[in-house]
Amino acid sequence: ARVDSDRTHQAPRRGVWAPPPQVRSLDPSPANPYPQPSYRPLSPVSVTASPAVEKVKTPSPRSRAPIVLLFAAGGRDAFRRSASGDDTGVKRAIISDIHGNLEALRAVLEDIDRQQVDAIYCLGDVVGYGPNPCECVKLVRQRASLVLLGNHDQGALFDPDGFNVGAERAIRWTRAQLEQHDRIARNPNDHLTDFLGELPRARTEGDLLFVHGSARRPLDEYVFPEDIYNPLKMEHIFELFKRYCFQGHTHIPGIFTTDPEFVSPMIPKGVEEQRLELPEGKAMVNVGSVGQPRDGDSRACYAILEDETAVRFRRIEYPFDVTCRKIYDIPDLDNFLGDRLTQGR
Repeated sequence: ARVDSDRTHQAPRRGVWAPPPQVRSLDPSPANPYPQPSYRPLSPVSVTASPAVEKVKTPSPRSRAPIVLLFAAGGRDAFRRSASGDDTGVKRAIISDIHGNLEALRAVLEDIDRQQVDAIYCLGDVVGYGPNPCECVKLVRQRASLVLLGNHDQGALFDPDGFNVGAERAIRWTRAQLEQHDRIARNPNDHLTDFLGELPRARTEGDLLFVHGSARRPLDEYVFPEDIYNPLKMEHIFELFKRYCFQGHTHIPGIFTTDPEFVSPMIPKGVEEQRLELPEGKAMVNVGSVGQPRDGDSRACYAILEDETAVRFRRIEYPFDVTCRKIYDIPDLDNFLGDRLTQGR
């Protein structure tokens, strides 16, 4: 299997690869209908944190504070508590990489409502690839307590940099949809490009950091599972946040520890959730993708952080065939963007 990135120079091949035991998957069932061929399932082992490294606070690339918009029930109070440093007991649903997939986003939000969270955080890439960019931006603007800028969001506003041919064609179509919406908007406050253009790239809350890409380059750096074999890269990134960093961008859910180790949740069909304990030391948590999963599971993925001791990874079924048909009907969107949704690739 190969993970395709949208950048032509950052798409490492992950084909025939036999990983050492440091990469493991926690598989609750030996008959897993969603095998992850890149990672060999091993018996669960304890995670021991390495000695702490120097703690460096990452400055925000923007001096402007994150925009607080219309929240779901409890969201505004939770955001105020976290902004003031009192984030004890805040139950956050963390979503990322929606990519204009309205059907997946609606299904995830319905599931989030059933989980009774305090706040919804979006780690970026609301648009790009998918057929409903405007609808997804509106819904995220309405529901999320915090929205960060992703590289596709930025690409829809400025000239896309480093995108492959299909991704660039899709992002230019996405830009046209956003601009068309804003031209006919009666209220200037409804302009979607203004909303995207004012999004922050990172947010720090106590010992937690939230980014789209990585702590080192919040907008566009990929941290793939195989990067555990690049110690210089991993050590440098781990130095840049206090304890836990939550990110997206690769569309592959899991937890990086300082051992180094990548722990991949394995959630078989018929099961919606796996709870993974967070280590005592530092960790990077990739929350997966709502709108374009790339880990071999076609279900939408997001995570819930509760009490900062564990992460609940959730997989949600949605009618991807509806999204596929929309993509096939749009000439500027490659049919491959629909095909991959059926396989989670």
